[in-house]
Amino acid sequence: MKIGELAQTAQCTVETVRYYEKAGLLPEPVRQSNGYRTYGPDHKQRLVFIRNCRTLDMSQEEIHSLLDLMDKGAGNCDSVNSLLDEHISHVELRIAELRRLKNQLTALRNRCHSRSKVRDCRILQGLSTMRGVKSVTGTHV
Repeated sequence: MKIGELAQTAQCTVETVRYYEKAGLLPEPVRQSNGYRTYGPDHKQRLVFIRNCRTLDMSQEEIHSLLDLMDKGAGNCDSVNSLLDEHISHVELRIAELRRLKNQLTALRNRCHSRSKVRDCRILQGLSTMRGVKSVTGTHV
């Protein structure tokens, strides 16, 4: 199949397919004599796998690791379980960060209950005076 067909069957764009090829997540397709790339069922299966991993917010590094493990096919699932446990920990950390962010935003929103003029808005005043605001990634901004 051609790249457009592969993208359509995997419910993504042609650009996504090319991106995953450049990132080394998808193997290079066979080229026909006319220069067109030809993708097979293995490409589709791998692309669906990658897209499912991305849906679970896995990084490219994590996906590379899982694909390496899958390609080797030897051993038991300990490495896969370990990688997933680590990803779950990252998700739990992000959830906690997002809860803190929500609390900050809620506290800021609760500063204003009136229909005051913008120049007197307590939300804008609060945004101007907050210190040490951490972004969701944990860095100070």
